[in-house]
Amino acid sequence: MANLFLKQAKQYSLTRPGYPQQLFDFIASKTPVHDVVWDVGTGSGQAAASLASIYKSVIGTDTSKKQLEFAPDLPNVRYELTSPNISRSELEEKIGTESSIDLVTVAQALHWFDHDTFYNQVKWILKKPSGVIAAWCYTTPKIDDRFDPVFRKFYSESKPYWDLVRGLVDERYTSVKFPFDPVDGCDHTGPFEFESEKLMDLGEFLTYIRSWSAYQTAKEKGVELLNDGVIGEFTNAWGGGENGRKRVTYPVYLRIGKVGDSLK
Repeated sequence: MANLFLKQAKQYSLTRPGYPQQLFDFIASKTPVHDVVWDVGTGSGQAAASLASIYKSVIGTDTSKKQLEFAPDLPNVRYELTSPNISRSELEEKIGTESSIDLVTVAQALHWFDHDTFYNQVKWILKKPSGVIAAWCYTTPKIDDRFDPVFRKFYSESKPYWDLVRGLVDERYTSVKFPFDPVDGCDHTGPFEFESEKLMDLGEFLTYIRSWSAYQTAKEKGVELLNDGVIGEFTNAWGGGENGRKRVTYPVYLRIGKVGDSLK
């Protein structure tokens, strides 16, 4: 996972969407205590920065040193580089002891994890019975009726270069294993839908595509996904507008649950 984003860490930090405030407000409303958050796979800190405005302390961890270099420096956020297969001793040293964390968050990264191992760590470190885990993903963006069909065709043609786990994102995390109890006030663990919006010009949108793991994989195989023909199609479909900028909407899908009293 870390290596997939090594060469495009800067593009990732500049063009990946943030997440809507409504998402964080919803998560906060389901977290009884707002002390300590573990943001796993924090990357360049998109979620950590928003969490820091609600929770007293945020611990952002990632296996990519390069990604962490672009994370925002905030007084109540501590970033830790962890090994891909984090041990119990490393968990205690860098994140916390048993039943010490109020909230675990995973933004656009759960599909990369070994779920059984990760969930055991979550159940060990979350406070019982009300500690909360919130994991979300965003799917392919929507722009307008003219551009979207062109982009959908391009995305479909990029499929051979995506890792198989990308299918979990395309399925909006509906099929991901999620062995937790519904949070208070909910009768299921999701997915709950939100939207993230970002104003972008075509150049910024192309840089967003270059931040894809699939783009890097294709490059390593000698394939340029954004060849002249594709860029020409995108340019024609993008059109004008105010300063060439368009509102890009990313559907966001949240799975949320609490640890409860029993291990499942």
